[in-house]
Amino acid sequence: QVRLVESGGGLVQAGGSLRLSCTASGNRFGFYAMGWHRQAPGKQVRELVAQIVSDGRTQYADSVKGRFTISGDSAKNTVSLQMNSLKFEDTAVYYCYATRSGTNYWGQGTQVTVSS
Repeated sequence: QVRLVESGGGLVQAGGSLRLSCTASGNRFGFYAMGWHRQAPGKQVRELVAQIVSDGRTQYADSVKGRFTISGDSAKNTVSLQMNSLKFEDTAVYYCYATRSGTNYWGQGTQVTVSS
């Protein structure tokens, strides 16, 4: 059974930084991609924040480009998200995810709150 565990959320002032980390267990073969989604308060949909593919390609939401950096190793089942210059609108629950052979796996989520 694949399990993703996130850490690193918390409360930070606007302009500050946080680093999120995620480790997957129960997976022997690596993932095609790992990354982060977020769900803002009052919104029904999770949006992609950033992902890294097994060949090293990265993808970012336009709203976080230049401020967030994703790193990780899908073969080692780890992914991190360095978040700098945080804004109030980055407040959300951040979910780690991983995908392999058409199946998506999700962590339980970690709260990031940015005070203005």
